[in-house]
Amino acid sequence: MLAASRSSPSAIKRNCPPARCMSSTSIELKTKNDVVRFSFGKPLDKTGSSTKGKKMAKRAEVSKKAKLNELRFYRLKAKKKMNSPNPEVRIRYKLEKAKRKEAWLIEKLMKFEVARAPADIHDPEILTEEEKHYLKRTGEKKKNYVPVGRRGVFGGVVLNMHLHWKKHETVKVICKPCKPGQVQEYAQELARLSKGIVIDIKPNNTVIFYRGKNYVQPKVMSPADTLSKNKALEKYKYEQSLEHTSQFIEKLGKELEEYHKHLARFKKVNENATQVFDQHMNGKKI
Repeated sequence: MLAASRSSPSAIKRNCPPARCMSSTSIELKTKNDVVRFSFGKPLDKTGSSTKGKKMAKRAEVSKKAKLNELRFYRLKAKKKMNSPNPEVRIRYKLEKAKRKEAWLIEKLMKFEVARAPADIHDPEILTEEEKHYLKRTGEKKKNYVPVGRRGVFGGVVLNMHLHWKKHETVKVICKPCKPGQVQEYAQELARLSKGIVIDIKPNNTVIFYRGKNYVQPKVMSPADTLSKNKALEKYKYEQSLEHTSQFIEKLGKELEEYHKHLARFKKVNENATQVFDQHMNGKKI
């Protein structure tokens, strides 16, 4: 017979803790050596886990608080530097911040660098002056064009060129907005990617391309070593930010130099004034 069967119900009732104490305790039934035993564990929390879970949650809360306190400390430190009465401290703080941003932007832009695919053997056609003149005139007359905007040269531009070359021999590539000297870069890059021939570069940032006599439309019209439309826009934004940041760094450097020059002038004036005052006092004594 089991030991539990021998014990009377009143004895079990007497040994068990009251119900109000059992509301949050865990009960285990152990059967070892043909003996039934009840073991009462540690009280559970509302989620049903033990007090260890609470300790872990407290630790997590503490770590969050520590992080928030650290951030608050850095914010206050930055605020003190920004509101410092010394102009040099303010300028140096802005300069450090701008340099950190510049390094971060350069790191971001490195991710957009695409490795160039191995160049296929391409023998460009040699055109006579008469042919060039004829193609230039036809390209100017026709209205078909491909825009190159702020994204620059990406896969979609080359794709559009090939689609135009399906029905036309020439296509105009209009670059807007365009920095001085950037049209030549765009022309070289598009000639490499599309295997087209540059006929003429206009002063209004327009390039006329010729597809070639033996043109065959490629199966993949958008080259693999080009960015997508969204990535090209993202790259442009980072480039703009980098340009403005570098200009701001240059401006702050000039401000710091001017401040140092001002300090040097002020010291000289003070030294001269003290010398004059000393001479005047010495003359009075004599």
